[in-house]
Amino acid sequence: MKKYFLTATVISLFLFSCKQSETKVETAENPDGTVTTTTVESNKTTGFDSTKVNATIDKTKENLDAAGKKIDDAADKAGEQLKKAGEDVKAAAAKGAEKVEQGAAKAKEDLQKK
Repeated sequence: MKKYFLTATVISLFLFSCKQSETKVETAENPDGTVTTTTVESNKTTGFDSTKVNATIDKTKENLDAAGKKIDDAADKAGEQLKKAGEDVKAAAAKGAEKVEQGAAKAKEDLQKK
């Protein structure tokens, strides 16, 4: 679960960092003979839309939450089954111990008769 969240975060960071910048250098000659240089930098974002990325991240979070709930439900069900199995083993051991005690009592009576 953490792996998917980490992957989604890395992908979104990568997509947000994809920007292009364009630098233009303009030179103009003044009437007095001096040259003026102007640098203009403009940023262009790539074709990625951050709202789509955010929607994808939200959907991924929802899927991860649903998967986490399914895992929790499966763990609870397994815990209940293990508890029931433990109770069954305990009951069987009690029955076995009772039979052993009855057998020992019967053997003791047989030995006293002889």
